[in-house]
Amino acid sequence: MTRKPSVQLYTVRDHLTDISQREGTLKRLADIGFTAVEPFDPTTDPAGFRALADDLGLSVSGAHAMALVREPDTGPVFEALATIGTDLAILPAGIPEETFTTHDGLKRAADQLNALAAKAAEAGLRFGYHNHWWEFEPVLEGRHALEILVDLVDPAVVFEVDTYWATVGGADAAAVLERLGERVVALHVKDGPTVKGEPNVAVGTGAMPVPAVLAAAPDAWRVIEFDECATDIFEALAQSLAYVNDLEGT
Repeated sequence: MTRKPSVQLYTVRDHLTDISQREGTLKRLADIGFTAVEPFDPTTDPAGFRALADDLGLSVSGAHAMALVREPDTGPVFEALATIGTDLAILPAGIPEETFTTHDGLKRAADQLNALAAKAAEAGLRFGYHNHWWEFEPVLEGRHALEILVDLVDPAVVFEVDTYWATVGGADAAAVLERLGERVVALHVKDGPTVKGEPNVAVGTGAMPVPAVLAAAPDAWRVIEFDECATDIFEALAQSLAYVNDLEGT
């Protein structure tokens, strides 16, 4: 992997509650050493975000866009994504958890994702799906629900695998990544006790087999994220970035 890790901005959401905090927060991430970010609210002042990111030397690895299932018109969402400088639109949730418990539900989910992928393609963008634990917990005929979903969707649909949530959901994250191969274009890299409700810790200091996970998807963009953190978040991010860079020689 030659690209340096990105960071999901949801990690620092408490420092982005007001748009006036954006410049200082992004600068702090750049000072830590991040050269790429993954926004979670791309429709908030996309032109201003792009200008600031460019000034700080930050590229955009992709963007989470819940608005794709919340807004009746996806056009402005895709326009915002193009404006902030990414071609990867990621749906991070928005499909009911129970949908992943049956084959019929998975077929409905596939239809929804295929429709969004077609719209993204019309806008010149790629479309991907990001998992939590509930796409892995259901096991149907010996396979995790997410893996069945991958087979049901159009090959144009790509995946950002949250390796921590996959593990919490009962999967062997490295084995899943090996099976999914090139369909995985990005990873959420995080660490912790792999227990629901417990905060994350700096990457490399928890229970996750991070080296094996990264080795299983050598070409996927690494995106560091904390859902919750019990320590100073910027210190934990700096430690995580240093660990991944050292591990991969980037």
